[in-house]
Amino acid sequence: MLKNDPISLYTAHLAEVARRTTEALSLSGYEAVILQSGEALGLFQDDQHYPYKAHPPFKWWVPLLDAPGSLLYFRPGQRPKLIFYVATDFWYQPAQLPKTGWTEHLDVVVVHSAEQTRTALPHDLSKTAWIGDLLGKLGAWDVAAINPSELIRRLDFARGRKTPYEIACLAEANRIGARGHRAAEQCFRAGGTEYEIHQAFAGACGQREQELPYNAIVALNEAASVLHYQVLRRDKPAKHRSLLLDAGANFAGYGSDITRTSVADHGEFATLVSKMDELQRGLCALTKPGIDWRDIHAAAVERITALLCEAGVLRCSASEALESGASRLFFPHGIGHLLGLQVHDVGGTMADAEGGTIPKPPRDPALRLTRKLEPGFVVTMEPGLYFIEALLGPAQSGPHAARIDWSRVAEFKPYGGIRIEDNLVVTESGCDNLTRAAFASV
Repeated sequence: MLKNDPISLYTAHLAEVARRTTEALSLSGYEAVILQSGEALGLFQDDQHYPYKAHPPFKWWVPLLDAPGSLLYFRPGQRPKLIFYVATDFWYQPAQLPKTGWTEHLDVVVVHSAEQTRTALPHDLSKTAWIGDLLGKLGAWDVAAINPSELIRRLDFARGRKTPYEIACLAEANRIGARGHRAAEQCFRAGGTEYEIHQAFAGACGQREQELPYNAIVALNEAASVLHYQVLRRDKPAKHRSLLLDAGANFAGYGSDITRTSVADHGEFATLVSKMDELQRGLCALTKPGIDWRDIHAAAVERITALLCEAGVLRCSASEALESGASRLFFPHGIGHLLGLQVHDVGGTMADAEGGTIPKPPRDPALRLTRKLEPGFVVTMEPGLYFIEALLGPAQSGPHAARIDWSRVAEFKPYGGIRIEDNLVVTESGCDNLTRAAFASV
């Protein structure tokens, strides 16, 4: 499982989650909380369901990914109670409780109906908050509040600092994801289609598509210019030029978020990818406690601007490109985000647990993280450089037209773009790169 002892790590993790939740409950005025795992949502006018995904606040406590209808009840001073719902059903395989040691640290009650679920909870829930789906039965349960914003804010803010258990899970998710990336690159170099490359990735990870933390971005050639490209083409392009693969794997509810750009030839675009890789490593080196993430993003914009000038894509000075905003046509997104139980983990712009927010730079509205870094944060570092028709097309007749060498754009445009993304753990003195370590181990 994990390189470290998972049971000892989970035990300490559970104690820390209980401590943070106790503090949040006290400050929010509640005596207990019920965390719902989520329900399987049905398709419109159909008897099928969307793939089930457990709610992150529930997964923070227990690594249960297949537990629809289950609850976690916590009252400070008592052992957490897992109310594990097992449907009586001959159409589908009922959920099964994993036979692992973490269950020893909770009171586990197996139920088979809504009535049994209610019986397993205390009779009086008038001072208990509910976090989860809005269910009709909650009115009869007389809970104190449903999804109270103050309590959720405090819990979201607390989730920013990852425990050693969470970091170990993210490290394992990176190792699994790195195996997938290796297989996908081999498939690309063998001439695979986007669909075949995706299947190679998922197969090497040993995970079905619905188990992955997000829909993988598998973009060949020009498609790499679409930031969240969502198509898996089955046809082979006339020529394999480049592959942008943004894909992660899951472990115990924690997902890796890894991007690599591969090139089939050894021309100028391959050189540009190599320089972007060097640039990305330099940005990783800036990641340390107390650093404002907005400053790292600003450094990324400056360095990408300098690279665009060096490559001849921009024919004005770097200072003019920065001041005018011309370089942002080639790097329109943020440098990264918090990572954890969610790919874009919660709390990225929170100033404090009380609800204040840290503003995004006016020129960078897509930035998902604005906080100063703290030990225990896990962040993605993902600079990009793209040749996006939706941005560059209008620019040909706009104020930036004279600042761009359109012949160089035409040379690079068939390759789409570049993104290189690692997952970093902020330490007391710097950061640990989970992704580079994972690639070195597979």
